[in-house]
Amino acid sequence: MRDRMFSDDTSLHRASNFGNGVHSDPNISANAMSPDVLHEYKMRNSSASPFDSSRISGEGSPMTMSPWNRTTASSPFTKSPFTPFEENLPKNGLIGSLIREEGHIYSLAATRDLLYTGSDSKNIRVWKNLKEYTGFKSNSGLVKAIVISGEKLFTGHQDGKIRVWRVSTKDPKVHKRAGTLPTLMDIFKYSVKPKNYVQVRKQKTLWIRHSDAVSCLSLSEDKKLLYSASWDRTLKVWRVETSKCIESIHAHDDAVNSVVASVEGLLYTGAADGTVKVWKKEQSGKIIKHSLVQTLLKQESAVTALAVSASGSIVYCGSSDGLVNFWERETQLSHGGVLKGHRLAVLCLAAAGNLVFSGSADKTICVWRREGVMHTCLSVLAGHTGPVKCLAVEEDREPSLRGDRRWIVYSGSLDKSVKVWGVSEQAPELTPMSMHSHTPKFITDADSLPPDGSYSSSSRPGKDRRH
Repeated sequence: MRDRMFSDDTSLHRASNFGNGVHSDPNISANAMSPDVLHEYKMRNSSASPFDSSRISGEGSPMTMSPWNRTTASSPFTKSPFTPFEENLPKNGLIGSLIREEGHIYSLAATRDLLYTGSDSKNIRVWKNLKEYTGFKSNSGLVKAIVISGEKLFTGHQDGKIRVWRVSTKDPKVHKRAGTLPTLMDIFKYSVKPKNYVQVRKQKTLWIRHSDAVSCLSLSEDKKLLYSASWDRTLKVWRVETSKCIESIHAHDDAVNSVVASVEGLLYTGAADGTVKVWKKEQSGKIIKHSLVQTLLKQESAVTALAVSASGSIVYCGSSDGLVNFWERETQLSHGGVLKGHRLAVLCLAAAGNLVFSGSADKTICVWRREGVMHTCLSVLAGHTGPVKCLAVEEDREPSLRGDRRWIVYSGSLDKSVKVWGVSEQAPELTPMSMHSHTPKFITDADSLPPDGSYSSSSRPGKDRRH
């Protein structure tokens, strides 16, 4: 499986027409950089936090260059890097690509040995051991978010609905539709009373319904609550056991692009209005409410992605300006610094162990290692030919000969593929010699915008706001 290689981008797509296989990708190399790239590598560094001009960003943030790795017909055919993982240097690299020519990949979720992928094709595909395992179809369009809770699967859609799926106990390949949030019964019940309607833009709608795309989903730490956020600027709270909406909050002044639940009842939201907000769950008997406790960020650039470390100690925020800000919870969520590794918008973030991953419209993924509040760039994973829209991370269950902690990283892109990467926390720091030798391709914003117009916002024309 890993010995199949293609000399250019077009052969990769031709091969996929014969089946939904996993392909090795020659577009990753570990050769020396060209003089131009090397010069830019030396010139670029992390900038100071905008909150404290005297503080070095990230307390020593790393090199920030996003490499370009588009091969052309005249590019030399590089040696395959897919020797056994333990023998590779650097250790972080591509395992393979999951390709099914049916739509741009907008959402991912991984659990145990299964990977779920959502696209604008209405299909949700399930992959196992790097092969297509099964799939099921939704009646709506684009699948923008997927979260998993035991045998239940929640998907958020462009049509403003949340769909619930259940894995069959008789056949794990079968996923049955278990309902929609809000339920038809609740819609009928609430629609009777005028007080249950709220004004959203120029129309009235039930407060339990999203009136625009569901952009993101997150489960509470105990898996009892589901949080959904939308381009309608609201945050809604659902009780998983009853499928009922128990709270709706007008959270932001523009489209909400990300929501992440963390430890001790904390919840984080980020939006196209350039803010990151912190919410706290408060419970009195059976009544649950969320109150705003802090606004971490106010900026012109849209907030496009959020991630929180497993312990809840650090909060990361990606923006349309290509920066990743972070805050430290141990110091009352004080600003820790800025990670600069991308030339275009950061579209997705994921945190695992001591690592954080940032995917971008510049078609690359930066791998950052955290030691305290210091962040070092271990790798820039390049190989996608479109913006990296979503990430999912699972710990590698196979034992490492060196005893280091390793992760399997899945990246979904608007190039209609999912790439699978092997990443080690002990990989060497990024150096010029570990970068790519291909001639840089300068990417324009127009080249990297998604086809669904999801970055436009009527309130701020000309800005890439919605995610």
